[in-house]
Amino acid sequence: MLFKVEMTVNIPSSLPVAQVEEIKAQEKAYSQQLQREGKWLHIWRVVGQYANVSLFEVKDNQELHDILTGLPLFPYMEITVQALCAHPSSIYFEKS
Repeated sequence: MLFKVEMTVNIPSSLPVAQVEEIKAQEKAYSQQLQREGKWLHIWRVVGQYANVSLFEVKDNQELHDILTGLPLFPYMEITVQALCAHPSSIYFEKS
């Protein structure tokens, strides 16, 4: 299943800088591993925000839920998820 996920990060200013840096390092390692596994297909920054738009390809809703809640920055995120499917006008869409 293909999903578009929008994530906006809101880290509280009261969180110690060293803790924030450690969480960010864990987040990077986790996200890059998911990219290597082919589950996190694309990630783009949103200009001027601490936010991203990403594409995930996973087996089902539960797998995506587990991935997102496993993000080290998850407690500080606002997340929206949209399921995607092939568009019939796409040159990559094949009818079965």
